[in-house]
Amino acid sequence: MKRRTLMLGGLALTTPLLAGSPAGAAPAAAPSTATGPAGGPLTNLAHLDFLRQAVAPPAQDGHTTYRLAESPEVGMLWTYAEPGPDGNLRRVGGGAYDAATDTWGQGAYNADDVSRAAVVYLRHWAQTGAAGSRDASRELLRGLTYLQTTTGPHAGNVVLWAQPDGTLNPSAEPVELPDPSDSGPSYWLARTVWALGEGYAAWRTADAGFAGFLRQRLDLAVGALERQVLSRYGTYQTVDGERTPAWLIADGADATAEAVLGLAAYVRAGGGSAARRALRRFAEGVAALAGGDARHWPFGAVRPWALSRSMWHGWGSQMPAALAAAARVLGDRRLLDPAVADSATFTPWLLTSGGPDNGRIPTPVDRSQIAYGVDSRLQSLLAVADATGRGGFDQLAGVVAAWYFGANAAGVPAYDPATGRTIDGISGDGAVNRNSGAESTIHGLLSMLALDARPQVAEAARQGRIVERVGTRVVEAEQGTRDGGAAVVTPPSSWTGESSISGGSLVRMPAGSTMRWELPPSTQPELVLPVVDLTPGASAVTRWAGVAGDGRELTLGQVRHGQAGAQGTSPAPGVLLPVTPSGPGELPAGVTALVATAAGDGAVVDAVMLEPLLSRFVVAGDGHATAVLRSAARTPRTATVTLPGAGRAVVEAYDSAGVRRSRTVVSGAAVPAAVLPGGFTVVRR
Repeated sequence: MKRRTLMLGGLALTTPLLAGSPAGAAPAAAPSTATGPAGGPLTNLAHLDFLRQAVAPPAQDGHTTYRLAESPEVGMLWTYAEPGPDGNLRRVGGGAYDAATDTWGQGAYNADDVSRAAVVYLRHWAQTGAAGSRDASRELLRGLTYLQTTTGPHAGNVVLWAQPDGTLNPSAEPVELPDPSDSGPSYWLARTVWALGEGYAAWRTADAGFAGFLRQRLDLAVGALERQVLSRYGTYQTVDGERTPAWLIADGADATAEAVLGLAAYVRAGGGSAARRALRRFAEGVAALAGGDARHWPFGAVRPWALSRSMWHGWGSQMPAALAAAARVLGDRRLLDPAVADSATFTPWLLTSGGPDNGRIPTPVDRSQIAYGVDSRLQSLLAVADATGRGGFDQLAGVVAAWYFGANAAGVPAYDPATGRTIDGISGDGAVNRNSGAESTIHGLLSMLALDARPQVAEAARQGRIVERVGTRVVEAEQGTRDGGAAVVTPPSSWTGESSISGGSLVRMPAGSTMRWELPPSTQPELVLPVVDLTPGASAVTRWAGVAGDGRELTLGQVRHGQAGAQGTSPAPGVLLPVTPSGPGELPAGVTALVATAAGDGAVVDAVMLEPLLSRFVVAGDGHATAVLRSAARTPRTATVTLPGAGRAVVEAYDSAGVRRSRTVVSGAAVPAAVLPGGFTVVRR
């Protein structure tokens, strides 16, 4: 249920408070297999079915749904599932549980998950024709629209939480914004639009009456977005000197992207002019947060939050998928270009540097990974592949999806096709959260549906073992040797309001001070990216150099610490960013020390990111192996990859737009692979 409301180090707090609940149980078992039944589908809806609940809500002003009088029960979905005292999974809500009233501080069910579960059943129905999924989608859409407010000044908005008996809880504890939850635009309103858009597209030929109701409710939601968000269309806000769109839902490209997915489906199915206009405007806002290239942060990504230049997170990162969908429906190639850059330049960097972490803000301070993040990357790659016809994105999608089958920090399957459960997450050190709540289950199943529809991608995904990863190295500033008054500063909190301080400390460098880091030698050149606090008007300049074995200094370039603009609507003064130095910026192979010297006053250094000019990620399993190579070099380069297995290897090189430029077939264990500037190469055996 990730959303940017309650913040801890930049990440939403979504962990349930453990408490008993008489909500039913199912045997708990850890995911135990990386493959489904031989020749059978990966998608198994059993656990999602277990989380569903039929509820007859009491009469509540401003809330009703389709034919409520004739069918008083609507579909809801329990939020979490965790092992009980007997070892079986039990369904639980969010917040503290009060047994006397059978209520939760937040609630049992929430619109975030009800909406996305409806999308699972809608897609499963479309893909398989299953009547059970058709019926489940209908009941969940009825439950979702019951949560939507239909009258008053907030008409079209959505109440987030409901208690076990269906009583709405507009003001949950802990507090989430907006409060009350239907008092403004929100992530759950965006996800409601997603579900209603796909719902209308699926039901318009199956049940005209129900489809008409869904259209009415979607138009009501679009009206709320026009009133509260799109009224700012064409206006911009200043964020640390950068102009960012002011018409994104909750200031988020992540939230807005999920609304765009629904609007694209709706418009494709015949939605009206208001929806088409909203689709175009929201897509334009999402596209405006794209930036960087292979050598400059954020490396071609579409950033998720308009108020931070420093943040990227895996969860909810469906911006490329949304832009690809909008581009196809609207016939606007300009919307596709940033989606292509995110897929061809950023995603290979992400894979080689650790995968879809919960927090790159800007260094990887939260290396936890969850299904929501993996699925968001998978869906984006597949959508861009479909929109462009470029097969390299399908190949990357297979490598991303291998996370579910063991290519993760824990080395264990994250999804179990025998039960339909997806674990709730894997930390950077490999610790596994064996709970299987709604969000993880939903996004695991959305991924499995996508893999079932694409057997070749599914085959690649079964490579569930990480063989090698050569990518970003992060060196903390405080690990260096300080001289000339350079001092470690440790703020009370590492979270600044828009970014997170790597390692919890920074180094302040007055004029004339130096820092020196001893480095293990690299076998190839590395791009040096100091992570510094940029402050408007600061006179500080840091000069960076490598130190060769004979003591010679090799100039890398300099960083001007005053190259930030006005704070504007940014939550914090200054901006913590990886900065590409002027000059060559590349640390030669074999260099074992890095030196920074400060001139002027006010230099603050958090860390240094060292980017190999050629990074790689290698996975293997099920008799195959695949390597993804990514280039930050200015010129074409060749790397030699040792790929497990026997037989010939296929080497395909793609440029920065994902266009295949060469294909070779090579024999032998050591495979030479050409990698183009800013592009990626896939080697398969």
